[in-house]
Amino acid sequence: MSVTIRIPTQLRQLTGGAGEVPVEATTVRQALSSLEAAHPGIGERILDERGSLRRFVNVFLADEDVRFLQGLDTPVADGQTLSVVPAVAGG
Repeated sequence: MSVTIRIPTQLRQLTGGAGEVPVEATTVRQALSSLEAAHPGIGERILDERGSLRRFVNVFLADEDVRFLQGLDTPVADGQTLSVVPAVAGG
């Protein structure tokens, strides 16, 4: 299934400047794995050494944070969009 991953500006140097990357996947985990396979090095910016989402990186499926769904095992459907959103600190 084709899924689009939206890449934040801070990580676009790892995708050759692309703001969106299409991948084939049925889960969020597979989508991120496919993204890493196509653009080596981006995975370590999104996932920690245990393979979990980094604390200050959010991934949204449509408008839902995947942490509140089934995490990295959240299913994705053909045509859906995942957005990688780094947390922003401030006050």
